Amino acid sequence: MVPSPDLLADVLPTERLTVSGMPVPEVRRELRRIDNLRNVGSVVLCWAQAAITIGLCTWIGHPLAYLAGIVLMGPVFARFLILGHEAAHKLLFTNKRANDFVGKWLLDAPGLVPFGIYRRSHFAHHKEEFGPTEPDIAFYRGYPMPASSLWRKLRRDALFSSGWKNLTPLFRALKSATGRRLAMPIYVTQAVIFAVFWAIGHPWLYLVLWIVPWMTSWRVINRLRAIAEHGGMEASKDRRKTTHHVRQSRLASFWVVPFNTGWHLAHHVDMGVPWRNLPALHRELVDAGWVVPELEYPNYRALWKALASGAEVDAGIAGKRATASGEGTAGSHPD
Repeated sequence: MVPSPDLLADVLPTERLTVSGMPVPEVRRELRRIDNLRNVGSVVLCWAQAAITIGLCTWIGHPLAYLAGIVLMGPVFARFLILGHEAAHKLLFTNKRANDFVGKWLLDAPGLVPFGIYRRSHFAHHKEEFGPTEPDIAFYRGYPMPASSLWRKLRRDALFSSGWKNLTPLFRALKSATGRRLAMPIYVTQAVIFAVFWAIGHPWLYLVLWIVPWMTSWRVINRLRAIAEHGGMEASKDRRKTTHHVRQSRLASFWVVPFNTGWHLAHHVDMGVPWRNLPALHRELVDAGWVVPELEYPNYRALWKALASGAEVDAGIAGKRATASGEGTAGSHPD
């Protein structure tokens, strides 16, 4: 899955990019600008999508509507936790207290993620992908793998097995004072969410339309996104060897990679660039010739197919893709 050397053009540094691909200070200042007001709207959008999805399912009141709700709540959790990831990077709001409060209480806690623990482990991921302290190595190693093996993992995700493994640490945390303190925002927030379901006369829907989707559809989405970011890659200072790039689409943005998280190569080149500016950073990398069309997968289906079979796919306008050169959770949160 790692690109062959002939696709890794040695064109850096340039007037606008350093040798690692990170923008020079003048360009970086513009790309690292945080849009506080629009990010407030993005947080509101997360909650609005959750409310509309749950409200429609409740109004229809049919078992098929609840089944559809379980599926559609997966992308809702993706939105909560992608913005929580943004807050973990201190990129959601310029005010640190507001950034951490919203990230902890309004984004990560609804998705049953301890904000502080995630922030620490995630920075280890950025320090050295596939390194000795990589928290998500269980997600990325072993690719390409047989399609039957990937389907087995996805079935476990869809049928509660992975969800239960990620839920039990919250129960174990009750046994210690430190654990209770770290998990308290989750306990409180989940209690409030349950109270809302109770107030509208459907307390049982907290399980059906909140906990069940978190344990099933979100787990499938989380794995598919994670392997599309780093599956089958390798440790390297050259981020083109650690991170895939996939052509983005609105359909993928809705289901798997909201809030520009699909521009993941740019995110790993400079993790200080807010999500709104990742496409602009990617264009800088393309204009410099550091990212060439052959490095891009045309869509996520093509990348997942390669990850599941090792078969080569047409991954760019030149119709050429690198051959696989090697094989290989912090499972509740985006990378």
